Amino acid sequence: MKINLNADLGESFGPWRMGADEEILPLVDSANIACGFHAGDPTVMRKTLRAARLCGVTIGAHPSFPDLQGFGRRRMAIVGEELEDMLLYQIGALAGLARAEAMEVTHVKAHGALSNMACEDRHLADTVAQAIKSFDPQVILLAPALSPLAEAGLAAGLKVVEEIFADRAYLDDGQLMPRSRAGAMIHGAEAACHHVGAMLEANALISHSGKRLPARIGSICVHGDGPDAVAIATALRRHVEAEHHLVTLPELAAAVGAA
Repeated sequence: MKINLNADLGESFGPWRMGADEEILPLVDSANIACGFHAGDPTVMRKTLRAARLCGVTIGAHPSFPDLQGFGRRRMAIVGEELEDMLLYQIGALAGLARAEAMEVTHVKAHGALSNMACEDRHLADTVAQAIKSFDPQVILLAPALSPLAEAGLAAGLKVVEEIFADRAYLDDGQLMPRSRAGAMIHGAEAACHHVGAMLEANALISHSGKRLPARIGSICVHGDGPDAVAIATALRRHVEAEHHLVTLPELAAAVGAA
């Protein structure tokens, strides 16, 4: 089974530091880089791009609602062309810096509240997919497994890779359990490996209650801002590598397309 490991990175801002990007980058295959609206700034973005290039990691844009104070986790009523413009602005900013580093944006993954809302609202999901298609129809959409966002990407003709989360619990409908609820976060490398291993073996999302929802799992996300991020990424790579073939998102999308 071909599988991808990705991480949300580049989430520092000015002198404020978030995560351990330098330690996580050698452990993943693809990086989702914050584009300045929830975290990141031009200097952080370019430094992250350079570090990713040195590690042979493919890069993608990680756009969000304009919410620096809330780290992009607060819901906002931004829809239609206004949202599409915001997404194009963020993707374009990363693409410009990537070009200066002889790199290319290969995928887009929505962040935080934007992603959560697009996984509930198909109209919003269609807007996200259309923005990506307007930027470049060859860019991959990295979306939560079994979500309306993944469906919208496929309907728009995009290459879609569906992901699961190593450190998040699921509800019975396949949505992520809200962070405000007890048990939403999975702590520790051993627990994360067990969580991911069970879903890969079952080819399904497994909810907090044990319900199994068959899914096409292509990628596993490790959140780079968690206190256990490095330990989880280290253990998870070793665990997954023992039974599966780890690839970048472009390699995975090409393999899925060929199949």
